[in-house]
Amino acid sequence: MLVHPYDNAAVIAGQGTAALELLEAHPELEVVVTPVGGGGLMSGTAIAAHGVNPRIVVYGTEPAGADDASRGFASGHVEPMNNPQTIADGLRSTVSERTLGAMRSHLAGIATCSEGAIVAAMRMVWERAKIVIEPSSAVPLAAMLEGTLDVRGKRVGVVITGGNVDLDRLPWQ
Repeated sequence: MLVHPYDNAAVIAGQGTAALELLEAHPELEVVVTPVGGGGLMSGTAIAAHGVNPRIVVYGTEPAGADDASRGFASGHVEPMNNPQTIADGLRSTVSERTLGAMRSHLAGIATCSEGAIVAAMRMVWERAKIVIEPSSAVPLAAMLEGTLDVRGKRVGVVITGGNVDLDRLPWQ
């Protein structure tokens, strides 16, 4: 049986458990930010977060070179990427009708960021928290650092998605 990696109701529900755990540990959060690839994690996060707290603000983030979700969010239609260009390889997939619909129903917006900001965010997390995160995981912090997502003065939770990085090829070496 084929289970689609993001365009599947059960996968979206499963992905939403990350937001449930985050909000259980930190119910004071006002904003939750998640990277967007195919939209399964983003959809699950937004649905779960609003199920816990309807007033919470949820944002998606993606690289400027793979911005199908932000374009689709604005237009209301899936806008496939023919050749996404980003170091954040986990975010190169295109959202589906299902995930775009969930995002348009639950997100405050989708911010994009530059490749340089992604690398800077990866490095900042390493230098300050001693955690190696993959480029896809760095995109929410990158958007905040770059100022394309302004959440200053808010209590913000960021979903950290993974550390799939070749340590011999860190982008700042």
